[in-house]
Amino acid sequence: MNIRIGHRLLSLETPLVMGILNITPDSFHDGGKFDGLDAALKQAEKMLLEGATIIDIGGQSTRPGAEIVSEDEELVRVLPIIEGIRKSFPEAILSIDTFNANVATKAVAAGANIVNDISAGDEDPQMFEAISKLKVPYILIHKQGTPKTMQQNPCYENVLVEVFDYLTRKTTELRRLGVADLIIDPGFGFGKTVEHNYTLLAHLKEFKLLDFPILVGVSRKSMINKVLGISSEDALNGTIILNTMALMNGASILRVHDVKEAVEAVALFNRLLVGKAG
Repeated sequence: MNIRIGHRLLSLETPLVMGILNITPDSFHDGGKFDGLDAALKQAEKMLLEGATIIDIGGQSTRPGAEIVSEDEELVRVLPIIEGIRKSFPEAILSIDTFNANVATKAVAAGANIVNDISAGDEDPQMFEAISKLKVPYILIHKQGTPKTMQQNPCYENVLVEVFDYLTRKTTELRRLGVADLIIDPGFGFGKTVEHNYTLLAHLKEFKLLDFPILVGVSRKSMINKVLGISSEDALNGTIILNTMALMNGASILRVHDVKEAVEAVALFNRLLVGKAG
């Protein structure tokens, strides 16, 4: 349960928190808030002070219905932010949230340590080759369809089996290419109904059979909002509850908009483990 970050080993024995930093005008919860360098640096500092281990930087919205931006536009959005955070916070662990191999390559050259790909290489056939050369940890996520179409009637015969088999095939292929550090994500909200999402969360422990760290990203998503009849603005409490369930079911990384609350959930979860051991 370690991944290599440059010359460092990052332990995932204790769950970690990844803070979301969207450099986009149209992300579902925080679009337009951090698309300038000053705003992004302030938010990065806030998340680091609150206990985020990783900051995940994205320049392409992946909300349901999102339009794909050009590679040039994505690079213009993310590279100055990565460079600015790397300069201001040299020890920070940065992730680039992209499904474009060239963006991933240039982001790593600018200072990113991890590649987080919602398409697990499906959107760009060059991604796996790029990751094998970059020698950085790779987060592969299951999704059905594209961001623009993925929530248009997602359908599975058995969502748990199909997502598990998909991640098995992808991790096997990456291992053959010599990729050492992999993190899997079942892809909550990426081409799944509310029912699909809760089935995956209830059976999250079964993904531990793949023997890779598990990332969970449910922060303020519609699987909360649709059940409770609320907006993403009011979904912090629901996010905390589902994050706690994810921790109890084996999550190693929580990807969140609200770092402080997630860090507190991890601290209480760890204390519960101490109580069980005692």
